[in-house]
Amino acid sequence: MERVVVVGGGVLGTMHAVAARRRGLDVLHLEREPEPRGASVRNFGLIWVSGRDSGPELSLALRARAGWEELAAEVPGIGFRPNGSLTLAAGQAELQLLKEAAARPDEFAGGLRCRRDAVVEPRLALAAIREHLLARAGRPAGYRWRPGREAAEIAPHAVRDHTGEWHRGDLVVLCPGAAHTGVAGPHLASYQRPPVRRVRLQMMQTQAFAGRLTTSVADGDSLRYYPAFDLPGRDRLPPQAPAAAAVRAQLLLVQRLDGSLTIGDTHSYDEPFAFDVREDPYDHLRGQAEKLLGSPLPRTERRWAGVYSQATGPELYHRSQAAPGVILVTGPGGRGMTCAPAIAEETFP
Repeated sequence: MERVVVVGGGVLGTMHAVAARRRGLDVLHLEREPEPRGASVRNFGLIWVSGRDSGPELSLALRARAGWEELAAEVPGIGFRPNGSLTLAAGQAELQLLKEAAARPDEFAGGLRCRRDAVVEPRLALAAIREHLLARAGRPAGYRWRPGREAAEIAPHAVRDHTGEWHRGDLVVLCPGAAHTGVAGPHLASYQRPPVRRVRLQMMQTQAFAGRLTTSVADGDSLRYYPAFDLPGRDRLPPQAPAAAAVRAQLLLVQRLDGSLTIGDTHSYDEPFAFDVREDPYDHLRGQAEKLLGSPLPRTERRWAGVYSQATGPELYHRSQAAPGVILVTGPGGRGMTCAPAIAEETFP
């Protein structure tokens, strides 16, 4: 194999470009937008090892965590910080579940504090990685970045963009994120049961917070959604607050390099998704954050919704052959930012 065409400029596509270049392969990297605008830049930037199920998921997350740290040594601009995390219990039922999780005989680092968790800057990381690849390409064909090129058709070992130009390689890797129609649509439609679904979330970002947070923070509602906490104590958790239950909310809170706070998130699975964002979830999440921090939050500066792709079966993500020499990789769900480096490495064993 000498040449790889990667379709998709999000974190999965970018990590496939990194993995291919490390093996000395020429990479042509296509992205339909001038810059990635999907879930890869609309997330927390969390490298979230805590909460992963023991076995393959935790192994994938730990390998990816090592991959992020290795990449950070080469690309400081991604903003990697091994800051750990705190998952805070608000009552005895949540505290007991944290103790059960901490006692599991696996590599889970702890129920209250996970030292392995880290964070990167999602709005900066992908551009920094591309600049690094361009600077290290060594020759014109080593790495080429072609934004504004939407994939329209695939053929064996080839993809055609919307301008009509064909791009051929020994391997074509499609990383379309939550775009389940388009070039991936005919292949996904061939399954009797859809292998992926889309999930919508709402998030917000404040102005700079006066204090400095030494870790990322999660509240007890996160125990309801991560597989590592699928333990007997989960059944004893009290009901969520109505505003949280309505949108399956959990509080995740990360401080950015500029001091601002990224706060979320919610989960919606029923399409068609609303085109607007609701205020009740923001009020709930802001109240939770202020309670945990013991301080009023700064003014909200940005609000947004994002959509990511999630595998519907037991697989951690979806990988399949869409045509000879063309593979589709998508559907890592909320673990996408965390696990992308390891997922890409599995494409190039």
